Amino acid sequence: MVNPLQRPVRVLVAKVGLDGHDRGAKVIAAALRDAGMEVIYTGLRQTPEMVVSAALQEDVDAIGVSILSGAHMTVFPRIMTLMKEKGMDDVLLTGGGIIPETDMSRLNELGVGKLFPPGTRTEDIAAYITDWVATHRDF
Repeated sequence: MVNPLQRPVRVLVAKVGLDGHDRGAKVIAAALRDAGMEVIYTGLRQTPEMVVSAALQEDVDAIGVSILSGAHMTVFPRIMTLMKEKGMDDVLLTGGGIIPETDMSRLNELGVGKLFPPGTRTEDIAAYITDWVATHRDF
């Protein structure tokens, strides 16, 4: 996992909706920082609109959504729609949490990047984000 960019990868880590459990999001944020990325954590109770707005303002390379509430089939498509409306075609939307494999596949078909279940090694998440950004962003 080598970052070929001339600057750190910028990632927005978000918790959307009423899901109040953010320990996993904080662990991921810390691991991505340890991997050399710049991480912006939105905090709890964000709307998809707030997440996309923050991602635009922060000029991020990737958005990572942590979700445990079961609202993934609403949240991810809404964020994808907003990203397309804003021309964010070169920004990765990824995430993880409690998401059944069949739903992961359906979300991937909609354009959401790889989704990570609990227990995924943080090194694998960091490598995926870095590799995706290196091959999809023009700098």
